[in-house]
Formats: sequence, C-alpha cells, structure tokens
Amino acid sequence: MKYESLAQTIVDNVGGKDNILSLTHCITRLRFKLKDESKANTDFLKSHDDIVTVMKSGGQYQVVIGNHVPEVYEAVSHVANIQDEESESQQQASSGSVLSRFIDLVSGIFQPLLGVLAAAGMIKGFSALFLALGWVTEKSGTYQVLFAIGDALFYFFPIFLGLTAAKKFHANPFLGMAIGASLVYPTLVSAMELGAKGATTLFSGSIFEVQSSLTFAGLPIISMTYTQSVIPIIFAVFFAAKLEKKLKVIIPDVIKTFFVPFFTLLIIVPVTFLVIGPVSSWLANWIGSGALAIYSLSPVLAGILLGAFWQIFVIFGLHWGLVAIMINNVSTTGFDIINPLIFAASFAQTGIVFGIFLKTKNKKLKSISLPAAISGIFGVTEPAIYGITLPRKKMFIYSCIVAGIFGGLIGFAGTKLYFMGGLGIFGYTTFIGKAGLDSSVWIAVLATVLALIVGLIVGYIVHSDKNEQEQEVSDSKDSKTKDVTSPINGETELQHIVKDDFVKAPLSGDMIKLEQVNDPVFSSLAMGKGIAIKPTSNTIIAPFDATVESLFPTGHAIGLKSKHGTELLIHIGIDTVKLDGQGFKALVNQGDTVVAGQPLIEFDSQIIQKQNFDDTVMIVVTNSNITKDVIIESKAHFNKQDDLFAIIY
Repeated sequence: MKYESLAQTIVDNVGGKDNILSLTHCITRLRFKLKDESKANTDFLKSHDDIVTVMKSGGQYQVVIGNHVPEVYEAVSHVANIQDEESESQQQASSGSVLSRFIDLVSGIFQPLLGVLAAAGMIKGFSALFLALGWVTEKSGTYQVLFAIGDALFYFFPIFLGLTAAKKFHANPFLGMAIGASLVYPTLVSAMELGAKGATTLFSGSIFEVQSSLTFAGLPIISMTYTQSVIPIIFAVFFAAKLEKKLKVIIPDVIKTFFVPFFTLLIIVPVTFLVIGPVSSWLANWIGSGALAIYSLSPVLAGILLGAFWQIFVIFGLHWGLVAIMINNVSTTGFDIINPLIFAASFAQTGIVFGIFLKTKNKKLKSISLPAAISGIFGVTEPAIYGITLPRKKMFIYSCIVAGIFGGLIGFAGTKLYFMGGLGIFGYTTFIGKAGLDSSVWIAVLATVLALIVGLIVGYIVHSDKNEQEQEVSDSKDSKTKDVTSPINGETELQHIVKDDFVKAPLSGDMIKLEQVNDPVFSSLAMGKGIAIKPTSNTIIAPFDATVESLFPTGHAIGLKSKHGTELLIHIGIDTVKLDGQGFKALVNQGDTVVAGQPLIEFDSQIIQKQNFDDTVMIVVTNSNITKDVIIESKAHFNKQDDLFAIIY
C-alpha cells in the first residue's frame, strides 16, 4: 500500500489505534476524534514532510494532508483497523453531462435511505407473500401492521426525501421535512385524489386537461398524488434552498431564526402545488395518452417503449398518468392493456441486481444487493434502482433495454390485466380472465422469467469491481480542487492547501481574530467565518476576480461574489453606518465586474476614529455554512494581496 508507512506514522503519533474513537476525512484533512489528545505527538506530526500541518478544532484532531487524503485515509483505516465511514468527499457533485449529474444527485439523495429502503421493501414483499399463501387476511391485525411497516417509508417518501435532499442542497433539514409532510398531509391527499367529490375539469378538451378540487388564493390546485413521489419534493427542496439562502441575506439576524423558515414554507409549498405539480400532471397525462396511441398502432412497439421507459417514468413521477388510465380501463372495459407491458421491468431490474450480487466481491455492494433483489422479486424495485443500478448508470440502461425487449413480447401476446392486484410474482394472477390460463398468460410468465434470467446474465457479465474502484478514484479526481505538492521556497503554507477558492488580503494591517472584534454580530460568527484586520492602509482592493453583489450607499461595506461562488462581505469599521458615508468613497458600482487588486473603496481611518468609531475591517465569507472549510493564514500582519484564506467546498 502506497501510503502505509505514512499511515503507520500517523497512527503511532496520534496515540495509537486504541486512542482513536473515530476517523473521517474531508478534501484536505484526516479528522480524528481521539480519546486523549494529550497522547498525540503534535510537534512531530507538524514537522513531518508529508503532513502540511495539524489543527485542533471543534473536538477534532485534524491532520492536514492534501488532495491525496482519500488514499491516506484508506491506508490509516487499514493500519488502525477502522471500519469505513462515509467521507465528506464522497458528497461532492460529480462532473459530466447534465443527465449524469442529475442521476448522481438523485442517487446521493437516496444513499442515506438505502438500508431502510431495502428492509421496508422486503417486509412489504413478505406481507404480500403471507397474504397470498393464506397465512393472514387483509383484515387481520398482523397483516395490517406488517403492511404498515413495509409501506410507510414508501407512502411518506416525500418527508424522508425532504430531509436528505435538504442536506444535499445545504438547506435546513427540517424545512425539507416540513415541505414533504405538506405534500402528503392526509386531508390534502384525500381532497386531491382524481375523481374526488366536487372536482372540476380544467382546460377541457385540450392537451392540458386536468382535474382540480381545491384552490389557493383563488388559483386552482391540480389534483394529483404526491405519496410515493420522488421528483416533486426534490425540485421543491432545491428551490427552497435557493430561497432560504436569499432570505438569510435580507432578513435581520434578530428575527432570522423564525422568519426565514416562515417565508420559505409560505412560498415554496404553494408554488409546489401550483407549479411543480401541474407540470408533473401534464407530462404524466401526455405520456398516458401517447401510450394508448402507440398501442393502437402497434402493441409490440408500445410494449418495447413502455417497458424500456417505465422505470424512468417512475423516477420522475410521470407514471401517474398511465396508472390513472390503467384504473380507468379496468373500471370501464373490465381489463387494461398497459399494465402487462411494464410488468417485465421489475424482473429485468431484479435480474441485473442478482447478477451483480453473484459477481461482486465488494462486501458493501453485496450486502445491499441481496435485500434489493429480494424486494424486487415482490415488485418493490426502489432499493434496486436507487441503491444499485442508477448510481451505476450503464446497469440501469441495460435493465431498461431488457425490460423493453420482453415488454415487446408481452405486447405481442396481447396480455390483459383484469383487476388491480399484487406486484412482482404476485401480479401473475391479475392476468387471468374468463378464458383461464390461456397463451397470453403463459407468454407473460415466460417473458418475466426470461427478463429475470437475461438481466442476471447481463449483470454478471457487465459488472466489474475494477470499474467500480476506478470510478471511485475518478470521482475524487473530478474534484475542482488543485494539486498539493511539497512546499516551494518563498510560498506560504496556504498555497499548498487544496482549495476551491483563494482570498487575498484586500488591505494592509494587523490580524485580529474575528471572534475578538467588538461586535457580537461578527464575533459570534453569525455572519460567517472570516478574519478582521486593523488597517494600516486606506484603500480596499478586490481580493479576487468578482462581481459586486451589493454596495451599501454609505460606502462602508461591499459584498462580492467570486466565479467559484464564494460570497464575501468586507465591512469597514464597527457601527460606521452611522457616519452616513462620511470618510468613505466608493470607486465601483453595484453590478460591476472587478479583477483581483482593483481598488473598490477608499476610507479615512482618522475621520472614523475622530468620531469615536472602531475602524477594524471585517472580511467574512457569508456563505461559509455551505463550505467544507475556511482555512485562514496564520500571520500577525498582512500586506495587500497577501494570501488571506482558502475556501474549500
């Protein structure tokens, strides 16, 4: 192992493996929690050539390594026999196409739920098995409790996804849960069901025809079901995170705690019902109508297309249009021709996962593959999709292809569904009509068995643990951070720390810790992490290439945003807003694009001090809450354009 020697040195000098409570890593650092920090040989570690420095913060003993920290982390974990934990670096968005990033995003949101998702799917499947075998009845308490345990996660999906999506988008997790809970609130769920009492038809006769039984502020709310949905809550939380961020800037600190979530919920939830819902509903209806049109043209073609795209429709919540047509077909004609066409999809998905399970030697992948495959047999494929195939994009594509092939075979057979029944292996009985076990039923059974077998073969042949390891390495290399090399003469330590953004000193002066300034708004770090400088120069210059996001009319403060997204506030003096611009001269305008080193504001410290105001300049990263780290240069005095701090995302 390449870093085994370094790993052994680190473990020995943090007090040995018995002194380590836990270990994680971010982009640059090994983050230890030690039983006794006094046992660590900090001076030795700091002097080591392969270690940048050692820092102690927030109860963590942090060994700064550089951009090769994932490899060192693995080596330390191996040497100290530490069980692998999810690292912060794995939470970064990957590069690639928009579709690729979207799939990675959705997969990342589901990642924390995978274990529970698989467990719930298995319980739901077994409850269906017990019912089919006659061991329980639908009215028995045993069945109802088991079904509730298995179905609750899926029914209330938006709440769980609201939590994980909020963490992914750096929003308040409880806001995400509250938005999700609003979407599945029982009273609204009942009122918004298709065909609900009092519902009216909107845009009748057009491609936008929908039902509505509720209004909000006079605007109609489109009837649709959000239980078990995925995409609406993700989009809702995405926009909520954006709004929350803006509100934190404009709402005063003293009322921010409750007014930020107040306005976020009050805006986002109605917008979800009024905008995101209708868009989903229209797309679903169009897909449903299109499916019927294609079936009338060619059942085989319809089977191929619906079989291949069904899982994609489910992911985006666009399948409800087809579900509504299925239910309507059964109630009006006594049978449905759409449901059988998508029946092979779950078997293809399950087969792929079984193949991966049989092939992989990766213990973690193996541990989640088997429960996902078992759930899939009973028709619950969410664990398989979100936990296994979707993150491995090619596997998901192969499952869609296999599903399309055997969907076409079912279309050729003309199989019909005669009642809405079970999923997976319990769905076969729904194809038995008055003609009994005719050829259409047997061909449907054959198609699903073949989908399972072909999927298994494809999964086994295509999956490679080597590709998986290469992808993990690629993901770490795809980070936006720069390489860390050995120190070069004349450069500061900060220039060797991996960074996403780099801030230069906007003026000359003596360094003051932000926590020590005489202003609780800044010293409490409520505005964000940063640094303060007692000025010895009278001009503020741009610390990086940026856009002037805000410029106070008094000229005492300016807000900048870098091309990497860093939001920086430079605030000259404490309470200097009371000077009403006296002693300040802005050299730029709001909205201007500036380059590093460009003069921004001139100020007169003598005027500020004569009016009995403190002229200390605060430099704060106002969006430091979404960064992984703000690493401040350790110096007593800064000159203009000296390295000030690095910002890591």
